Amino acid sequence: MSIVVRKVTSPKGIKQFHAFSRKLYASDEQHVSHIDQDIESIFDSKKNNSFDGGDAQRWIAYKGNEVVGKIAAFYNRVSSQSGIGFIDFIDSKDVAFALFDTGVHWLKQNGFTEVEAPVNFGERDKYWGLLVEGFKNPSYQESYNYPYYEKYFEEYGFEKIIEQTTSEAKPDDIDFDKYKKFTDRLLERGELRAEHFRISEMKKFVKDFTTIYNQAWVGHEHFVPFTEERVGKLFKEMKPIIREDLLWFLYDGDEPIGFYLSIIDLNQIFRYLNGSMNLWGKIKFLWYRKTVKITRVRGIIFGVIPRFHSKGVYSVLIMKMYEVMKNDPYLESSELAWIGDFNPKMHALFESLNAKKTKVHFTFKKVF
Repeated sequence: MSIVVRKVTSPKGIKQFHAFSRKLYASDEQHVSHIDQDIESIFDSKKNNSFDGGDAQRWIAYKGNEVVGKIAAFYNRVSSQSGIGFIDFIDSKDVAFALFDTGVHWLKQNGFTEVEAPVNFGERDKYWGLLVEGFKNPSYQESYNYPYYEKYFEEYGFEKIIEQTTSEAKPDDIDFDKYKKFTDRLLERGELRAEHFRISEMKKFVKDFTTIYNQAWVGHEHFVPFTEERVGKLFKEMKPIIREDLLWFLYDGDEPIGFYLSIIDLNQIFRYLNGSMNLWGKIKFLWYRKTVKITRVRGIIFGVIPRFHSKGVYSVLIMKMYEVMKNDPYLESSELAWIGDFNPKMHALFESLNAKKTKVHFTFKKVF
């Protein structure tokens, strides 16, 4: 029976797009379903700025009446990004290649000659990369897939361009005395200070985040500067999951120079929601948010402005997070995610924390 790939054009198709992944991983105890509403916001031009100069499309693969795979493709002419992602399929070369062909053909029609995969239609901090090592404890908005995916990507002609490492650090493994001595010397100068985020002063921290980010990331590929309006929306969306003492900002006098932002491991809650934050899902979320004892946090972004890169100021932020974790009776570890192989300084930092590698994702590219 041949494979037929159809464009998602209706609410029924959208429902099938989400339901297929839950069915595919139903027997996998490690899998935690992505939240449907999170995914839908990515494909909503009113919520995703990547549609400014870009477009996205989704397809579902059928074998007879059975759904056997899904894929999305997208591009943004402003950032010159072209990618495919949100891909899942049964263990079948025919299905995988039919999906790849569909995404590549659509990008060709729109004038592109290469594609990165699997990637997100937006920032790299979520839904980015193919999991190739460490198939357990997936984190919130982190790509998760079966091991067989890798061979089909490679057989189709995709080549690895980035290796992304996720590591986990535990407070008891950190050389507290070493970091404290170094941090004390920095703080003795009297100019450096750290503050954690406060919802009551969100406007101030939104401004400071925007200032730091646009300096720290300006040299990165696909960089698009943040506006305060956009950052403000992101923080407001995060408000229900924010734990103030996990979001740290660093200042030199009154100048914002760095941040280290973490969130609780939301998948420890979302595993009970079956992928939906509808009304019932929100009620369940509030219940489990109060009753589940979170044991892990996830560092989502770490940045220092270039002028302070070689001054070791990151140690102040690390010590603040160390103190938070030591004072919480339930927190056991901090996950440090999405560290590309192009970032040796960050890898060296994690080695100094005695962090252990737990997961590896590959970003692939294909020229056509």
